[in-house]
Amino acid sequence: MPNLLRPTLITAALGLSVLLAKPVLAEEAPATTAPAAEETAPATDTATPPADAPATERAPLEERSVEAASALERQLPQDEQQQLKAGDETFLALWKPANVGEPTGVVILVPASGESADWPQAIGPLRSKLPNAGWSSLSLTLPDLPQLAPAVTAVTVDTTTQPSAASAPADAAATDNQETADSASADAAVDATTPPATPDSSATAPVPDVDPAPRIFARIQAAIAFAEQQQAKAIVLLGHGDGAYWAARFIAEQKPPQVEHLLVAAPALPEGMKPPLEELLPGLQLPTGDFYYKDQSSDRSAATRRLHASKRLQHKAYTQIALKALPGNPGAEQEQLYRRIRGWLDKVLPAKK
Repeated sequence: MPNLLRPTLITAALGLSVLLAKPVLAEEAPATTAPAAEETAPATDTATPPADAPATERAPLEERSVEAASALERQLPQDEQQQLKAGDETFLALWKPANVGEPTGVVILVPASGESADWPQAIGPLRSKLPNAGWSSLSLTLPDLPQLAPAVTAVTVDTTTQPSAASAPADAAATDNQETADSASADAAVDATTPPATPDSSATAPVPDVDPAPRIFARIQAAIAFAEQQQAKAIVLLGHGDGAYWAARFIAEQKPPQVEHLLVAAPALPEGMKPPLEELLPGLQLPTGDFYYKDQSSDRSAATRRLHASKRLQHKAYTQIALKALPGNPGAEQEQLYRRIRGWLDKVLPAKK
């Protein structure tokens, strides 16, 4: 019998050892996984920036005019480029001397907003062709115009259709408590008699955030100083689009003695600016050539207003020249503008033989 019981006892002992070993493994399992959780926890904390960390400031965007000038610097010959100083700024101007022994003078080209110093309409063709007519050309880069501040619009609340905060709960409980509903209706009637806010009539038109005139005037003045360094016998300002407004306003406010002639091509008024061109151009009382396109009724009406104002002011040196737009042939359109401007220059400032 002892020999028969020995295998049974051994089997029982092995089973007991297995049962005793399972709790030990269950208890040790958390101990092996706990450090992993502790090691990953600090990673989450370090990824979150501290509350008092300073915000990263974004660098201001470069002006479009600066980008356009940089592109011209890469494309055009170095001898045509002039870096002029206007206050604290340096800007690109394109210079082409006259192709004659004795130049008649310098034409300073003032482009419209959004146009470069070599814009394919008016500015580029004129700066390239005028030297063949005995005139040196200096084309400017103007700064970007500031954004317009939007007009303030007052919002009027219709109190006759929107219940007040006091009347809303009362209406909800009207079926349960008639007295509460009557009180809420009275409150709503009081709210409806309150007059709405009056809109501010002084803030109805958009205006520029910053007056761009000082920066533009400084660049035109720098161009005049450069023309004087070239011993220019005559200096003519020529503005295209709303560049015509800035050229005319510069003469009106700064009264430069070196500039005695003004040319404007397709003149336009910048948004939010004043006075209007029919007040500004005829009042300058200096030889002025006004070149406009007659195809659009709005352009013809604006030109008529400028002409009538010149007659009222007896501005005898004010001349208008109508042009025809040729959208299907831009080369011919630019040649037309050049020939008309050259004809005006030859008549008013003939080249000295």
